[in-house]
Amino acid sequence: MPAVAERAREALQGFEPYDPAFTPCRVNLSANENTHKLPDSVVEAMRAAMVTTPLNRYPDPMANDLRDLLATRHGVRRANVMVGNGGDELLFNLLFTFGGPGHALITCPPDFSEYANFAKMCETPVVTVWRDPVTFEIDADALVAAAKADDAALVILTSPNNPTGNLVDPSIIRRLLDETDALVLLDEAYIEFSGEDASLVGWVADNPRLMVLRTLSKAFGLAGLRVGYLVADPDVVNMLGAIRQIYSEDVLAQSVACAAVSRRRELAPVVADIVAERARLEAGLAGIKGVETWPSAANFLLVRMPGASRVRARLRDEFSILVRDFSYAPGLENCLRITVGTRPENDALLDALAILAREEA
Repeated sequence: MPAVAERAREALQGFEPYDPAFTPCRVNLSANENTHKLPDSVVEAMRAAMVTTPLNRYPDPMANDLRDLLATRHGVRRANVMVGNGGDELLFNLLFTFGGPGHALITCPPDFSEYANFAKMCETPVVTVWRDPVTFEIDADALVAAAKADDAALVILTSPNNPTGNLVDPSIIRRLLDETDALVLLDEAYIEFSGEDASLVGWVADNPRLMVLRTLSKAFGLAGLRVGYLVADPDVVNMLGAIRQIYSEDVLAQSVACAAVSRRRELAPVVADIVAERARLEAGLAGIKGVETWPSAANFLLVRMPGASRVRARLRDEFSILVRDFSYAPGLENCLRITVGTRPENDALLDALAILAREEA
């Protein structure tokens, strides 16, 4: 008789639980979270929302109050917005809806590894168009050619890209919409750190095949809340609404998210401080012998250094500082991804790296 695990669908066998490689530490700069203190007024508004939210009733299945606030934020209609339990739920549901055998996903790695993982779960073939190994820019001609294939169903691009930090050139999105029939998802999880003028959410109204994914996990500092949303054509929203798990966004998440979005302008100083710290951290890293950095439009930096995995382990074990090791990923040998923290957190990291650089020399 086969083991229970062997009875699972073939496409799902061999999967391991998601592991962010977290260990308790003094300074956690590994997960691209917003480590900065939110304004007191925003925190108080969120607390008030929590304590006045009844828990004995099921939540609004579509989170319509939040959809209305998000629609106003982006100048679209409620019908253009879908809220999800984090951006991850929406990513999975998109692949579950539009992927599957014979419906290929096109990606441009190095990028967010969950795109390919979710595709595999949904039995969706993945076609990769690798970025330039030095600049991590996208090969537009190769991407468009791949998206023209008969089985190309969905293209996912991240702007700014995780883990490389660079923005997608809008001309690439324009070519995908004009020259191919594929659906195009632009994942803008980190766009607030680039400036709202870098967002292409304003293109959605005139381009029904374009979808833009956003989140409250990064700039809003609400990673623990698990709230993401999609701005898309109403037909896409309706399809996702039909297949989603019911009540996936709980009442507390909806209430707190509404409070945060309502006070979003008060978060501008927090974002500005992160952007300033990004520049300061990049300059500090560039001054450490052997460290190579790439420009970033997000709240993290990709760096390359000799023995990156060993450095990561020493930072954790000797200084209680956690960063993310990407050395295992193709194209990212000896690379670490470092979240931009507060000034004291960034200073602690720079001091530790300077010590290790002297010892490793």
